[in-house]
Order: sequence, then structure tokens, then C-alpha cells
Amino acid sequence: MTKKVFCKKYQKEMVALSVPPMPGPKGVEIQSSVSQEAWDKWKSHQTTLINEKHLDMSDPENRKWLIEQMDKFFNNEDYEKASGFKALD
Repeated sequence: MTKKVFCKKYQKEMVALSVPPMPGPKGVEIQSSVSQEAWDKWKSHQTTLINEKHLDMSDPENRKWLIEQMDKFFNNEDYEKASGFKALD
């Protein structure tokens, strides 16, 4: 049986992540409040941001900024978008 979660991004019950997507409390929080579909969308957007902004993920400031963008993305707030990039959806 597929586990469901109320996804804060899409505001409906959807298929849950099977494991926390990152270690620690943040990963557990995401697993309990974000759907697999929303996580997959974020991963794609995150890759676009890392590439376009030339983020160095070994830099704590870059990681902090990306986590802030992730929180905004899942909370349907105004998050950073890639300039000149048009999503297909």
C-alpha cells in the first residue's frame, strides 16, 4: 500500500516520499509534509538554480540560500526562478 501525505505544495493528499530526502530533522519534516511529486519538481528546479547561479554546494552560504529557496518553493511563496527559463508545465 502506498503511503499518502497532505502535500503543503499542492494542498492535497498525495503519494508520500518513502524515505527522508536528506538527513536530520529537515528531512523528516519534508517527508511528512511534501509529496513525491513536489519533491521531484523541486529537484529539477534545484538543479536549474545550481547550474544557472553557478552555486558551489561546498559553500555553507550557498547551501543556506538553496534551503531557503526550497522552503519558499514548498510553501508557495515567491522563490527564485531561473532567468530566461520557461518551464514546460
